[in-house]
Amino acid sequence: MKSFLLSIVLFHFLLAYDYKLQPVKVGKSSTHCFFGLPQVMDEHNNGNMSNSCFVNLGSSYLVIDSGPTYQYAAQAYKKMQTIKKLPVSYVIDSHVHDDHWLGNSYYVTLGAKIIGSKAFQELPKLDKTRMQRRISPEAYQQTKQIFPTLFVDKEKVLAINGKKIYIKSVNHKAHTNSDLYVYIPSQKTVFVGDLVFNQRLPSLRDGDINGWIEALDAIKKMNVKYIVGGHGKNIDKHAVDFTYTYLTILKNEVTKRLKEGEGIEDVVNEVTMKKYKNIPFYNSIHRQNVETVYRTLEWDVE
Repeated sequence: MKSFLLSIVLFHFLLAYDYKLQPVKVGKSSTHCFFGLPQVMDEHNNGNMSNSCFVNLGSSYLVIDSGPTYQYAAQAYKKMQTIKKLPVSYVIDSHVHDDHWLGNSYYVTLGAKIIGSKAFQELPKLDKTRMQRRISPEAYQQTKQIFPTLFVDKEKVLAINGKKIYIKSVNHKAHTNSDLYVYIPSQKTVFVGDLVFNQRLPSLRDGDINGWIEALDAIKKMNVKYIVGGHGKNIDKHAVDFTYTYLTILKNEVTKRLKEGEGIEDVVNEVTMKKYKNIPFYNSIHRQNVETVYRTLEWDVE
């Protein structure tokens, strides 16, 4: 019987997808991140498109964003054990997009507590997640929809081994209606989820450009050395600039045309922002972003 069970485990192990994850140290801090690819999720990358970070708090790891699958999270944790053998005490989900939290299903097997925004309380469990529809069954195996059980309203403060971790809600729609950021003063680091994109265009499909720019204005004023976003490898204090510049130019261009009375089709065709045309996701996202911003701002301009 034991040999039969072992053969089943080995069979599933051989079927599992190897993400080939490599942890990258964040400056001289005690943080390591796994940086995702600037690609759309598919059966080639199997959802490896977002960032997941581990903070060494002395007696345990704090994980910010658990990644796209159970397999991804298990492989990330195994890699971190080669750096230092520590349990995971908490996982913080920065927002409700599933490439950032489906790895929760692995961390709960370790006994980690999952923290997220109150928006998760209203998130329905789906027959098939977006991730499940787009990646291979081998990569998705064992992945379950595990939501946070601890929730952040405005702010939650953790104290672990004398270190304070501030988990703050944006408290208005920005990238989504559920954005959290995690500030660790002792590390001079803030983890901002998808409020900050680098090396690919941001998506406004679930967001509000006014609220997003407002959130970035607040982040830009923080006394930090590292700003770690949800996508992209740029993590210094200027990491916010790419997203901030794109959004402010986009808002100004659409506002100008709205004031001139132009219709949505003309604005979508005219606001090309060609300086971004070689940035990943430009062809698939930019026109949609222009349309979303037009619909958001048209009532303000009137």
